[in-house]
This record gives sequence, C-alpha cells and structure tokens, in this order.
Amino acid sequence: MASIDQAVADASARIVAARGRGTSLRIRGGGSKDFLWPAVQADTLETRGLAGILSYEPSELVVTVGAGTTLTELEAVLAEKGQYLAFEPPHFAWSQPGASPATVGGMVACGLSGPSRANVGAVRDYVLGLKLINGLGQHLTFGGQVMKNVAGYDVSRLMAGAFGTLGLITEVSLKVLPLAPAEATLVFELSQAAALAQLQRWSALPLPLNASCWVLDSAHPNSQAKELLFVRLRGAKAAVDAACLRMLADVHGHRMDSAQAATDWTLCRDQQLPFFQKPHAPDCVLWRLSVPQTAPVLDLPFAQLVEWHGGLRWLWAPLGAQAAIAAVALSAGGTAQVFMAPLGSTDSAPGFAAMQSPNNPAAARIAQRLKVSFDPDGIFNPGVSPYANHACA
Repeated sequence: MASIDQAVADASARIVAARGRGTSLRIRGGGSKDFLWPAVQADTLETRGLAGILSYEPSELVVTVGAGTTLTELEAVLAEKGQYLAFEPPHFAWSQPGASPATVGGMVACGLSGPSRANVGAVRDYVLGLKLINGLGQHLTFGGQVMKNVAGYDVSRLMAGAFGTLGLITEVSLKVLPLAPAEATLVFELSQAAALAQLQRWSALPLPLNASCWVLDSAHPNSQAKELLFVRLRGAKAAVDAACLRMLADVHGHRMDSAQAATDWTLCRDQQLPFFQKPHAPDCVLWRLSVPQTAPVLDLPFAQLVEWHGGLRWLWAPLGAQAAIAAVALSAGGTAQVFMAPLGSTDSAPGFAAMQSPNNPAAARIAQRLKVSFDPDGIFNPGVSPYANHACA
C-alpha cells in the first residue's frame, strides 16, 4: 500500500509539473493497447507502480485493485475463488513487441468488452468506484464498493471509455461474478442473414445465451469455406442442457469440444481469429461497426465477422471507403470507426481512440465540458476525444 501511495504522489507531482510547463502526458499501462492511439508527441506517464490487489471480498463480489495491476494477475486471483470478470476484457497481448500484460486501468480507460458484452453488460456496468488524479494534480475519489453508495452523478463510470482524457486512474473497485456452473458452444452452418434472424428468435426466448460469432470460416484452405454461427451458452447445467436440445432441434448443428471452444472464444476476445490476422487486400484496415442487434446484413462489399448477436460488425476495408461505410452504418442506426491497421503496416490509419467527428453534436459538447472540468489545460492524451468512439464499447 505504501508503494502505491508513493506512486500516486509521484504521479501527482509529474502532472503538476507538466501543467506548469504547458506540456502533455500520455498515460500508459502495459502498452498492450498502444495500437489504439494516434501518433502524437507527449511524455509518457506510466501506471505500473500503481499495482496490487488492495481488497477482495469474495462473499460480496467486490474487488479493489491498483490501476497498474495486470488483468492476468487479477483474473488468477478471482479464479481461485470461482469468480471472474463477466464482460471479458480483451488482453491484446499480441499487439506490440515488448508490450507488458494489459492493466486494469487500461481496461477501464478504453472501455472495451469481449464476446459476452451483449448479455452481461459493458466494463462501465461493473465499475463501482475509483480514484483518479485530475489535470490539476488532485487525487479524487468517486463511487464506492457497493451500488447503493452512488448518489448523484455516477462519475466513476464516466471514466470507462474516456481513454484517459479526464485523468489518471489510480485504483478501481469492480463488481465480479461467480463462474457459471455450465457452459456449451453450439455451431451451425448458416448464412449471415439466416444467422441474424435465428439469433433474434433465440434472443426472444428464455435461453442462457452468452455470446455469438458468425464468420465465413476459411481456416481449412483445402476445403470450401463455410459460413458458421457459433453460440455460447452459460448458466445452470439444466438450463444449458435444455437450451442445447431446443436450439439443435430448431437448426441442424453440433456441440463443440469444450476445450477447443474456450480457446476459440479467447481468440475472438483478443481479435486473434484467422479473420483478424490478415486483411483481404494490402490497403485495408480493420473497421468496427456498432449497430442495433436487429440491423440486417449490411450492404457492403467486404467480408465481415459478426458478434454480440448482430450488434458488432467487423470488416476489412480501405480507408478510402470511409464515407460509404459510415453512411451504411448510420442508415442502420449505428456508427463506424477504424479500429487498427494491420500489424507492421505503414498505413496512416488513425487509432481507435483518435479524435473523430462524433455523430451526436450534443453528446460531443457534453464530453468537451467534462474534459474542461477534469483537465482544463488539456494535459492528458492529446489527440484523443473522450467518448468519440464510446458507442462501440
């Protein structure tokens, strides 16, 4: 605890000094999400000194950790008690040569959730409270360790998806959940349109749906590519077994081997499935589209991967297609952002966190007022706009 207190004091001093000099600071944890950020010049403010499990009450389903604590360490501690982070935050361990494991602070700041997002909620839904240092060097506390402690504006959740533009998170209190007693992954050979329609039907039923992924599977080059829908179920064993019987009676399919399914969902969480590994053309970048789950197949000439029961669409396309992609996403009631260029590419694609023109001017004005309130001199993470991409989190 003393080491974290010293790290907080050191960080506050650096922020005050940067403000006095009129210079900027780029907040960095393990560096696993460096590819999300625009290329700007700024001094680095590391969070690795803010590491440690500060308190954990398994019976209360609450854990408080330093922002520099790695996700690997936190998830290991939770697993010992049969608990986990239900929103499955991505680790992106592959993203940068020499990158350290992803941290809790980066998890909250980026606000990115994994395959189960559609059914269990987002990162922000599990943030009970946190502490952060604002642009004036003040160490502030928001929220608490139980939901009923929050009165007025729930400021702690504002930090999820703010990309570190409002301050340096120093510690976070999170709600955790018990591991589900049973899990199963079913696979169906369906076109995208048929898969989306079937997911909508299943979503209206009392089934323990947890995650879904539709993709054109070309993993076996010597065989014909197949359009496959993967659906993960989690819950009580009786509920999962009954759901498997019902869904396999609705549509012909099969149940995957559990170990293989677990590996594949982890790859999906971290964008490491074959679909994400190589663009379909050298000039393509990876796009991330957030649309209503009821949106139909998008009229775009690019291969797609669909998650979140239809609410998240991934595709590889050139930067020059931005106007067409944005128009299609908007017509479906959603948004589209560039997520990343291929690893090793010299493409000038902006990072996911780069400042972009928001679809909602009123929300943009609110975000800017928040920025001025927390960081009046614009010290933190230059080139990034809070919540510019938050619709996709």
